[in-house]
Amino acid sequence: KQWYQRRVRGYEEMINNRNKSLVRDMQWNTDGQQICIIYEDGAVIVGSVDGNRIWGGELKTQLCKVQWSPDSKIILFATLTGEIQIYDSQGTYVSKLALKDVPGGGYNIVALQWYNGCNGFEEGD
Repeated sequence: KQWYQRRVRGYEEMINNRNKSLVRDMQWNTDGQQICIIYEDGAVIVGSVDGNRIWGGELKTQLCKVQWSPDSKIILFATLTGEIQIYDSQGTYVSKLALKDVPGGGYNIVALQWYNGCNGFEEGD
């Protein structure tokens, strides 16, 4: 589904009406209280389980994947150009995530997943 905000007597609801771009991914946070919906054209909507919009915006890049941090304080956005952009849960830009170079260059990000480090980390060169 796609969503938009409608106000009726102080009640906000997220309903489908965005016809100019495709939904590329959506993810619920760990406790299932918030959802982040991303569109290919860079639009982002974060809403609550009761249908209220928390924030929305345009990242000005084509998006392909989204993932919440385990504590729901950070949201990762993967772009079609292979970047990972980091935002806080209120929509404030934090930074970009540096990815390890791959032979031949370029990235095709197919999934995002948080890793807790329980099996160690790869050591840098």
